[in-house]
Parts: sequence; C-alpha cells; structure tokens
Amino acid sequence: MATALYFEDLQPGMKFNSIRSYYVSAEEIKEFAAKYDPQPFHMDEAAAENTFFKGLAASGWLTAAIVMRLRVESTTIAGGMVGAGVEEIRFTQPVRPGDSLRTEAEILAVRRSSSRPSVGVVRSRTLVFNQRDEVVMSSTVNFLAPLRVASGSTT
Repeated sequence: MATALYFEDLQPGMKFNSIRSYYVSAEEIKEFAAKYDPQPFHMDEAAAENTFFKGLAASGWLTAAIVMRLRVESTTIAGGMVGAGVEEIRFTQPVRPGDSLRTEAEILAVRRSSSRPSVGVVRSRTLVFNQRDEVVMSSTVNFLAPLRVASGSTT
C-alpha cells in the first residue's frame, strides 16, 4: 500500500494517474442499472438501440463509482478521501460494454479549513478516459485531508 498523504503533502499542480484501468462489462452495466438506475438504455441492448444513446450505455452513477474506486486506489489520503462537495460533474461520452477506464487527477487548490483546524480542503479535477483516450467524464470535487499535526495540537 502506498504511503498515506497528508494535507501538507498536497500542492496545486500535483497529478495522480490511476494505477490500473477498469474494464466495464455489459453484465456490470445491467446489474447496476437493475439495482439503481433502471432505464432501458442501461438494461437491454435491443431497447437501448432506440434511445438517445443508440446502444447499451453505463449509468453515469456507475461511471462515477468506478472513478471513485480508481481514485482511492491511486491516491492514499491519510484516514481516507472524505468528500467535501462536488462542484461539477460532466458525462461527455457514453461508457459502453468493453470500455476500459482510467483516471488522471490534478490538485487545483489547497487551503486549511476555517471551521476544522485538523484538516485542509483539497480541490481536484479528474478526467476519465476510455481505451481510445476519449474523455468520458470530468469532475471537479473537494475532499478533506488531515493535517499531519493539527493546529493547536501539543504533539
């Protein structure tokens, strides 16, 4: 496991690429859809042909969950990557069965939290690419990272 990063380790401009790609199967698309997003373009190839997507496409929420997995695997934040707000998420291309996804994340800004002296707020942008290097999703989010030694701490 990678060394855990603290707020002090994170600087604007730092980039983190996923350590692997994630293969998306038709079965996973359909299983996720059946449980969480039961729309025809996520559940049935034949029905999906007559929709906006013109074929089976993964739910954006499945794509976002895969991205979270890839981010957590490639960037180890001490105590875990605690979300502090989504500024923007865009689904720019459908994710299809057989796609392999990878992520490129960049730290955009860091600041100490004014309300929680033990953490900092990290703003990051993630681009998600398929095997053809097409961007299928982009997001700008904030997460919390603990300070190595919290303000006011005597240790």
